[in-house]
Amino acid sequence: MEKQYLLLCGKLFDGVQDVMQENMEVWVRGSRIEKVGRNLSVKGDCQIIDLRGCTVTPGMIDAHVHLSYFNWREKRQENIFNSPAYKTLAVLYSAQKALERGFTTIRHVGCSSFDGYGSIDVKRVIEAGYFQGPRLVVAPMYLGVNGGPADHSQALKTNYQMAEAMRRCYPSIGTGPDFFCNAVREQQKLGADFIKIMVSGSFYSKDSSPDLIYFRDDELRAIIDTAHSLNMKVTAHTYGPAAMQKLARMGIDGIEHGALMDAETVKVMEECGTWLVPTFYPYDAVVNPDPDNPNNSDMAAKLEKYGARLREGRRQILGSRLLLGYGTDIVFNHNNYECGYEYCCWLASGADPFRALHAATSGNAEILGIDRETGTLEEGKLADIAAWNRDLLLDRKALLDCAFVMKDGVIYPAKKVE
Repeated sequence: MEKQYLLLCGKLFDGVQDVMQENMEVWVRGSRIEKVGRNLSVKGDCQIIDLRGCTVTPGMIDAHVHLSYFNWREKRQENIFNSPAYKTLAVLYSAQKALERGFTTIRHVGCSSFDGYGSIDVKRVIEAGYFQGPRLVVAPMYLGVNGGPADHSQALKTNYQMAEAMRRCYPSIGTGPDFFCNAVREQQKLGADFIKIMVSGSFYSKDSSPDLIYFRDDELRAIIDTAHSLNMKVTAHTYGPAAMQKLARMGIDGIEHGALMDAETVKVMEECGTWLVPTFYPYDAVVNPDPDNPNNSDMAAKLEKYGARLREGRRQILGSRLLLGYGTDIVFNHNNYECGYEYCCWLASGADPFRALHAATSGNAEILGIDRETGTLEEGKLADIAAWNRDLLLDRKALLDCAFVMKDGVIYPAKKVE
């Protein structure tokens, strides 16, 4: 017999309207939402869940997480020295921790191809019910070129023999249209949900520029065209305007980061219908500096160099009409599953809280292609639901204080981020 729950809500954000509705109820039957409204007439045995002291939302979605490490302090070491099996366990561990914090869907945006395809296996065992965890949308490994940001063998570059030996273990790093056509087909065959390309340099690496474009045009077109022929979306790690404009005009679906955005690039992306997952957190120490928590990461000096452009980029992104997603990309100071920290950055930057909430719910559901099933609290949708102890419209840290988690109609323990 299907379990039924009636959730009594203090306030409710449904992922559709820019309003907090008061004294609403959500009736859940089995894995789906039966009704949303006031004074609902429930049939049969139904467990009452009193959330009248909380704000109820759709289960949150984080669209940019690298799940394959346990601890941010050991990330660089884990990238190089731990086995694919170890990293697969890290994916499961991090995913489960994210679910406890109210994020019922996680988009794993790839890892070094040295890590293998374990993230797809984690998705399978969660879907089969062998392990608890959020819904996963997975790109198992990102596509890149020799010497680009996807090539973690650069950590061994002082010994060319070791670096070369490691790079040969990377099936998603290569050159030429034919190589990348085949790489896309291989990922699709083995169960990838989308394709991720590491196009630009990065802030995380010490010796590459975020304005660099590592791929040739014919390689980028081969990836995008091949993926689209297989009904797969393509997104790209990209920071600079030239790369973003080039990719948008080529028909790429989305951009990750886009931190050095300018007005012309906004215009091009809006015209092309390209969405953006901006990942504010890694650059927030420069955009919104906190004297009580200085940025002591090894990215600090490089971020300062681009400080003015990062601040202007944030302004352009939040002033745009782009479809924005919510993605954390936490690589220092916190663990990758502490997804609520991104909300702090949006509100500190003056974003309308409703825009941030839409990004983390219905916007991300559209970007991930799962909007028919989740992302809003509506009749017939999957019962992915979270509740929060703090005021989401006023408190920047509200998404760090989860009171209730339900995924597919099943209640899971909720945890506050310490």
